[in-house]
Amino acid sequence: MRSLAAFGVLAVAAMTISGCGRGDSTTAPANSTAGTEAATSNPNPNPTEVAPSLPAVPFGYSDLSVPLPPWFTGPGPGGSAVAADNTPASNPTTDAGATLGRVLFYDTRLSSTGTIACGSCHLQSLGFGDTTRFSKGVAGVTARHTMSLANARFYARGHFFWDERANALEDQVLQPIQNPVEMGETLPDVVAKVSASNFYPALFKAAFGTTEVTSARISLALAQFVRSLVSSHSRYDAAFANSTQPNFALLTQEEQQGQQLFAQSGCGACHATNAVIADNIHNNGLDAATTDVGAGNGQFKAPSLRNVGLRSSFMHDGRFATLQQVVAFYDSGVQPNPALDGRLRGPQGVPKRLNLTQAQRDALVAFLNTLTDSTFISDVRFSSPFPKP
Repeated sequence: MRSLAAFGVLAVAAMTISGCGRGDSTTAPANSTAGTEAATSNPNPNPTEVAPSLPAVPFGYSDLSVPLPPWFTGPGPGGSAVAADNTPASNPTTDAGATLGRVLFYDTRLSSTGTIACGSCHLQSLGFGDTTRFSKGVAGVTARHTMSLANARFYARGHFFWDERANALEDQVLQPIQNPVEMGETLPDVVAKVSASNFYPALFKAAFGTTEVTSARISLALAQFVRSLVSSHSRYDAAFANSTQPNFALLTQEEQQGQQLFAQSGCGACHATNAVIADNIHNNGLDAATTDVGAGNGQFKAPSLRNVGLRSSFMHDGRFATLQQVVAFYDSGVQPNPALDGRLRGPQGVPKRLNLTQAQRDALVAFLNTLTDSTFISDVRFSSPFPKP
């Protein structure tokens, strides 16, 4: 990787690209380490092109710039999050690489119509999930609910999508671009459009040492940005502020009860570590007969529960609209299925019934809401660098 001094040229940050990126434009919280955006005059001779607004000194994304909190690197409940890190040695996250990835993530030119970006369906305000049951693409709606990207880095299996059809994040990030419903573009066309830009050469040079644009480099940069989306500053995390051993007395009595139920009922066995992300694919008994086979036998990957309280659709098909419905399902609605995960089975292999009271269901929901990370959903490092249209 080249020196970050190359970012000095990024002070050209008020140029415009046709079809600028869409997404949530937010401001950094007062205690954010992200810094401030710096825009300068437009030296671009092409008046139809507008560049992203980027700081002269790049934001921090790497672990060297923004170290993981000790409750992620230490043991923590359910094991160490960092031990589940799927970052390959061939693509470590750098400040320059993730900066390039951030711009690409919000650039609508990666779609055939110039109207859809990765950030159009993965909204920062929702923890990088979507508000609708199925997301709108260039040619209709998606077949499954958009999965949240928070803490995607800490899924040890390293496969992506609900059905794990992508073997690595570097594979996943290119598939929506080429999907005819989602972004409907080809990689050669994306490379051509990005190569023709006046501001991307400096970003590619800072990240990779030369200005050459390739689909492989686009893949690497997008993956770096997604892996930088670490949510670790919720009210739940505040209980770990002084130790990897939590002080849950900082939560309300109802939230504490919910945390205990989360651990005792087996929720934490599947949603593991302080990243609160699935440990494997599971058949969770949504249906007695397998209709959508997912990764096989109705098994699906699950996203992190971080910021789950911000969402309005749940499960791979978005069938539930509230957390109360989700908790009620796991309490008494799990369906018998030959492939049902063993942790959801009771005696004689039948689906487990938790027999929770309404007060206990409410407590579980209250605990899940402590995973909302207001710093994460307002951090300018993760917001769209493009001006709102």
